[in-house]
Amino acid sequence: MALKDLRESAMMSHLLDALDRGEDIGHYGRLVFAMVARYFLTEKEVIEQLTKDRDCDEEKARGLVKQVEARGYNPPKRERILEWMEQQDFPICESTNDAEGCNVYKSLNFPREVYEKIAAYYEQEQVVA
Repeated sequence: MALKDLRESAMMSHLLDALDRGEDIGHYGRLVFAMVARYFLTEKEVIEQLTKDRDCDEEKARGLVKQVEARGYNPPKRERILEWMEQQDFPICESTNDAEGCNVYKSLNFPREVYEKIAAYYEQEQVVA
């Protein structure tokens, strides 16, 4: 897996392009990037990408990656990304009108355990409700 795989998602390609330009993609942009990219890149590569953000040094990037890993965050669903996008200036995804825009599950193939973890979460939610 590599950067070219991440670019299958318009949103991730948008984030990568912004990082390459040294833009500040915002806290939630960095969080979304780390939550998704960790399934396609090494930890070192994720940190290298995040530090291209002018507001994210290596310590901050490493801390974010460690937090995402420690909490076992799955890639966020579209609705969550849209919520987070409202809380910052940088647009995490360019096309919010497109139903598939911001939906990384439509354009990227994650490891099976990601889907299993999501299914288990929803099954548990049904039991609680």
